[in-house]
Amino acid sequence: MLPYSCGLDAAADVIGGKWKPRILWALHHGPMRFGELRREIAGVTEKMLIQQLRELESRDIVHREVFHQVPPKVEYSLTELGQSLNVALAPLDAWGAEHIAVLEASRAG
Repeated sequence: MLPYSCGLDAAADVIGGKWKPRILWALHHGPMRFGELRREIAGVTEKMLIQQLRELESRDIVHREVFHQVPPKVEYSLTELGQSLNVALAPLDAWGAEHIAVLEASRAG
């Protein structure tokens, strides 16, 4: 693997794809169970959500906590690194919200 050429390259590698930023944003308000995440992120399949959560966990962005109880319970939350990444995503969210009408129109184009 080649080294990152800049900070944007490194960040894009971590959050690249359709689902990772949405997962991070969903976890912004606190820990969530898998089913809650799946309901929050419209259109994501169970397989894709599992895959993306595992990738984010391997990069120390998301923490997976297993509660040993019956029935088993698993919660996902942001690590400190993940929280700082969400802070960086906030201006991107604001930009998208401000320009959503123009962006949807150009997409339909």
